[in-house]
Amino acid sequence: MSSKMKTTATKEEVKPALVPKLRFPGFSSPWTYEPLSKVLKEHKLKNTDGRDVFSVSMEYGIVNQIELLGRSYAAADTSHYTIGRCYDVVYTKSPLKAFPFGIVKQCKFQGEVALSPLYGVFTPPNPHMGLMIEAYFESPNRSKDFLSPLCQKGAKNTLQITNTTFLSGRLPLPIQPAEQQKIAECLSSVDELVAAQARKVDALKTHKKGLMQQLFPREGETQPRLRFPEFQNAGEWVTQRFAELYDFKPTNTFSRDQLNYDFGLAKNIHYGDIHTKLPTSFCIHAVVVPFVNPSLSLSKLKPGSYCEEGDIVFADASEDLTDVGKSIELVSLNGEKVLSGSHTILARQKENFFRVGFAGFLFKGRGVRAQIEKEAQGTKVLQISPGRLAGIKVAFPSDKAEQQRIASSLTSLDDLISAQTQKLEALKTHKKGLLQQLFPSPEQRTAS
Repeated sequence: MSSKMKTTATKEEVKPALVPKLRFPGFSSPWTYEPLSKVLKEHKLKNTDGRDVFSVSMEYGIVNQIELLGRSYAAADTSHYTIGRCYDVVYTKSPLKAFPFGIVKQCKFQGEVALSPLYGVFTPPNPHMGLMIEAYFESPNRSKDFLSPLCQKGAKNTLQITNTTFLSGRLPLPIQPAEQQKIAECLSSVDELVAAQARKVDALKTHKKGLMQQLFPREGETQPRLRFPEFQNAGEWVTQRFAELYDFKPTNTFSRDQLNYDFGLAKNIHYGDIHTKLPTSFCIHAVVVPFVNPSLSLSKLKPGSYCEEGDIVFADASEDLTDVGKSIELVSLNGEKVLSGSHTILARQKENFFRVGFAGFLFKGRGVRAQIEKEAQGTKVLQISPGRLAGIKVAFPSDKAEQQRIASSLTSLDDLISAQTQKLEALKTHKKGLLQQLFPSPEQRTAS
C-alpha cells in the first residue's frame, strides 16, 4: 500500500461519526448526511377537483387560507394548484424577515387541499421523517445555512430556486425508522404542549377583548353594557372632548443613530416601540425602550419634554388602520427620565380626571378606537394629528373608585395573560434547546 493510500485510510478511520448530542437509548448507528432527494419525492399532483386553498404560516403551519388571512387570495381557476396531502412537506419559497429564504412545513391535516403552484410539495417515506424535516427548518439559522447556498435573488427580491435544487441540499438524518419515530413522537409531545398553552393564552386574550367591549361604552353611548355591582346606580358616564381633558406636549425627533443605546440619561419612546413592544399592562416599566446616546447633551430640552406618570403617548402613524393612534399610558416610570420621540403624540391631563392606570385601558375601548380610526388620514401610511385627536369624544366615570375598579380588574387579567405568555415562551425555548441537542451540530457535519 502506498503512503498516500495509507494516509487516506487513516483519515477515514478517524473520521468522526455523525451523531446528535442527545439520543434515545438503544440507538448507536451514525446518522447520514445525504441530499433531501433521498427521503423526499415530489408528487406534482394537481387540484383538478377544486379543493379548498390552504396557505403556509410560520406560526400556524398549513391552514385554510380564508381562516388564516380573512379572505382568499387564490386565482379564479385553481386546477393548476398542487395537492397537499397529510404528512407532505411543503417549501414556500416566500421570504419572511426571520426566514429570508422561505419556510418549510409539514401537512398535519386529514384529506387533501390545494396549495399554491409556487410551493414545492414533497412526500416523505413516513410521517416521522416529515416532522423531523419540519423541525429542522424551525431554526432561522439552520434554515438559512441550508437554503442560502441554494437560492438566488431575482427581480424585486424574489427567490429563484427549483424544487430539484431544494432537494439537492443535504440534511443530517437518522437512518433507523425506529429512531425517526422516537424523535418525532418526542417533538410531537412538545408541540402539543406548546399548542395547548397557546390556546390558553388566546382564550384569555379573547376573554379580555370581550370584557373590554362590555366595560367601556360603544361609540355614541354614555354607559357601558357591563358595570360592577357597586356602581350599577351611579348614573351615566361623563363625556368630554379630548382637548378638554389633555394638553399636547413637545416631542423629540432623535435620528436612529442617536438612539438604541443600552444606557444613558434618558429613554426615548419611538412610535415603533408602541407598535412592537406594547405590554399588556400599558406601562413604561414593562416596555424595552432604548436610551438616547449618552454623549448627547439634553440641556436644551424643555422641561415639558419629559414624560410624567399618567401621560398618554400615541403612535401617530401606521400602515394598519387598527394600529394608527395606538397608545400607551405611562403608569410607572421608576424614577427614569423618559422622552416622547419620533412620530408620537404626548398628551398630559389638564386636571386630575383619571386615576393613573385607568386611561391606558380607556383609550383601548371600542368607542374611542372607532373615533380615532375614523379620524385617521392617508393612503399607504395612515396618520392621526393632534388636531384630529383633540376632537374625539371620551366617555368615562367621574367616580375615581369606579375607574380604579375597572383598571384593577383589567390589570389582574393582564397579569394572568403575561404569566401564561411567559409559560408559552418557556416551552418554545425548551423546544429550541431540545432541537439543538437532537440534531448533530454544524461542526460535526463539516467534519463528516
